[in-house]
Amino acid sequence: MGLDQVESEGFLTTSVDALVNWARKSAVWPMPLGISCCAIEMMAFAGPRYDVSRFGSEVFRFSPRQSDLLIVAGTVTYKMAKVVKKIYDQMPDPKYVMAMGACTSSGGIYRTYAVVQGINQFLPVDVYVAGCPPRPDSVLKGLMVIQDIISGEKPWERGTIVGSEERMYDISMPEHGEMVKG
Repeated sequence: MGLDQVESEGFLTTSVDALVNWARKSAVWPMPLGISCCAIEMMAFAGPRYDVSRFGSEVFRFSPRQSDLLIVAGTVTYKMAKVVKKIYDQMPDPKYVMAMGACTSSGGIYRTYAVVQGINQFLPVDVYVAGCPPRPDSVLKGLMVIQDIISGEKPWERGTIVGSEERMYDISMPEHGEMVKG
């Protein structure tokens, strides 16, 4: 029986990796970390006008142990950086980070000793969403980039689903640390 005949009979063929990645990308559970003004735009992103539920991400989890996407929105001070890192460390693997806004990505207009000049100094960032504040549709685009990253992964080879290997990020890799323009 050929592949064309199998498909014409109503069977669907795929690889296990593709099926697992489809399920993972269609059910991303964000952990919102709204530190300052960007949090308002993050709330709008989750509201009915932009309808994040069509991407399977309407369930905002306020427990890091139930989340796989950390959305950091706002100005991060060095005192708050310890809390952000602790929340990140509590999330199960595989996990992803979205830096939302100019202050999160680069310190923004705050060039002071107390403000972290980009959370990539202590966290591996997968997607940067530019803007001050970024529009909710830019945050949706950032979520779609995260979904594309998930789609391209090989979860069985990297040990992100089965096994105890810790997932390592390399920010210099082209698929990580992508910039989303608002």
